[in-house]
Amino acid sequence: MEEQTHCVALGNLGVIAARGPDARRFLQGQVSQDVLALPLNRVAIAGCHNPQGRTTALLRLVPLDAESVALVLPRERIPDLLASLRRFVLRARVRLVDETAEWILDGLWPAGAAAALASRGLPMPAAEVGALSVGSSGWAWRHGPDGRIVMLTPAAALPGGIDTAPDPALRHWHLAEIAAGWPQVYAATAAAFVAQMLNLDAIDGISFTKGCYTGQEVIARAHYRGRVKRRMQRFVTRVAPAATELAALVPGSQWLLQDGRSLRVVDAELRDDGRVELLGVTAAAATGDEQDPEATAAQGADAVPAAARLSLEPLPLPYDLPAP
Repeated sequence: MEEQTHCVALGNLGVIAARGPDARRFLQGQVSQDVLALPLNRVAIAGCHNPQGRTTALLRLVPLDAESVALVLPRERIPDLLASLRRFVLRARVRLVDETAEWILDGLWPAGAAAALASRGLPMPAAEVGALSVGSSGWAWRHGPDGRIVMLTPAAALPGGIDTAPDPALRHWHLAEIAAGWPQVYAATAAAFVAQMLNLDAIDGISFTKGCYTGQEVIARAHYRGRVKRRMQRFVTRVAPAATELAALVPGSQWLLQDGRSLRVVDAELRDDGRVELLGVTAAAATGDEQDPEATAAQGADAVPAAARLSLEPLPLPYDLPAP
């Protein structure tokens, strides 16, 4: 797929712009990343959380200048996140605006990145994940360890539109996101997982030195005192699922694994071979003793039916998980 299509329109993503002299300071109290320390040549992943430490949105923080920051996240989460953030603005000199219509987001496979970047007047970002380059018509950052790049271009700079790939290319991009172990939060999974369940501490999505933000107390306690028994892991179905099972394998759905563990799906996508690759939160091993809050709930009123068993093959993540 990389050899055939180099540019993928990321139409599933949108942009909230935080602008004004207090924009960074405001975001500092709302997300898990150290926004005040974010340099102009870096993009960082961050989570927004409720007071119980559960993740309500995941986003990329893209510094547009010394004050303004673009928040890149799934379009479906923008209305709820905007409403939530605006409740905390009070007297802060910050404007929070849904600017999705004003930006174009494209994903670049490594094979065609140089030519696509040059066509937009953008320099190649450095090799490390999160490196950001700025050009005459936008921003580009190294999105994943596989070398993929994301471009953020003002729509006004491309009045004639661009030639990008349709849905099949976006499906392959989605599979690459899963292979990279990047979590995502959708409407079905908002506030479903504590930050560490989504491995945010393993992918530099949490600063434990920045000070207070919504949910910080719970997240810090889990880091310093608690044991996170359930973590997001990567799997693929052993066989191609039946149509009914395929339709049910969506973010937020709950399943029982063959060894008795409960699993809740974070993200999933169909592969070319008919199997489904997914990220799901489950216990590290079948111990028969899942006493964390989510496991307890799964065994109670929301218990997974015995018939909803899923045969999965574990796949590696490209990063290490902290010891439980």
